[in-house]
Amino acid sequence: MVKVSILGSTGIIGKNVAFTLAREDTVDEIVMFSRVESLDKAKGETYDMYDALAARDIDCKLTPSSDFNDIAGSAIVLIAAGIHREKGMKRLDLAIPNAEIVSYYSKKISEHAPDSIILVATNPVDVMTTVALKTSGFKKSKVIGVGNHLDSLRLKNYFSRQIDINSSEVHTRVIGEHGDHMVPLLSSTTIGGIPLKYFVEYVDLDITGLVQQLKHAGNTIISKKGATEYGPAFAISNLMSTILTDSHRILTVSSYLDGEIERVEDVSLGVPAVITKKGVAMIVPIHMNDIEKKEFFEAAHTVRDATEIVLENLNIQ
Repeated sequence: MVKVSILGSTGIIGKNVAFTLAREDTVDEIVMFSRVESLDKAKGETYDMYDALAARDIDCKLTPSSDFNDIAGSAIVLIAAGIHREKGMKRLDLAIPNAEIVSYYSKKISEHAPDSIILVATNPVDVMTTVALKTSGFKKSKVIGVGNHLDSLRLKNYFSRQIDINSSEVHTRVIGEHGDHMVPLLSSTTIGGIPLKYFVEYVDLDITGLVQQLKHAGNTIISKKGATEYGPAFAISNLMSTILTDSHRILTVSSYLDGEIERVEDVSLGVPAVITKKGVAMIVPIHMNDIEKKEFFEAAHTVRDATEIVLENLNIQ
């Protein structure tokens, strides 16, 4: 029996992840955890999902709950609870209030699901990954932030659409902060096996425009429809399935660094990592040019400063 739990299951991200993951048919049970006052809504979500899953003959069990005892035995516990961004807000604006939520849930996970992997989706996700690590007491390999996985998928999609080729031909990655200080690794991007710097000699490609589109993607969607949902939900469920199936794929997730990349330490940032059923098996070495290194160090500085403020506010060492 494969069981996962979603804390914050009635929110836009939480319920979409639950439905997307259930459709992939890789889990036997999803605990739809919510606050007591939202339990009826969680029940309603499960009823609606059951109707949809019946069309696919999928028998995933959906358990609405507000009892932490029900998360016991989970392979993964996703923290998707928190205050969401509104138009014009930066992810770091959410740091203090969301840190209190993530801290509370992380302690409960360590108590009721000590063998699980904690997956953090709450923004600002890099800061929240460190909060979850410090308050849960878990090994760093078992606390993973969604990080730049969605950003990497977005950039891959932008290249694919602008050149009009299949996205499988684009190999690119975004690291650093999941926010304004994200770092697209253009120096190592390839299209059809051809390095980007050579590919642009033959194709009209607005790289500067793509990068700006990438950095403003979340706010663009929020300004037009109020929230991001499908992209994050599919990225998160994709990451969860990678863990559950022990796929050993390299995905860009937020992980606490101890000097593995350019000797950066004491901060959680988006980096490429080998993902297995045990969590982060290895952080993959990165080749960066001088500009990318400078941007990566700036991301580390920004996120570390924000994290220190949050940890001090929570009185966490």
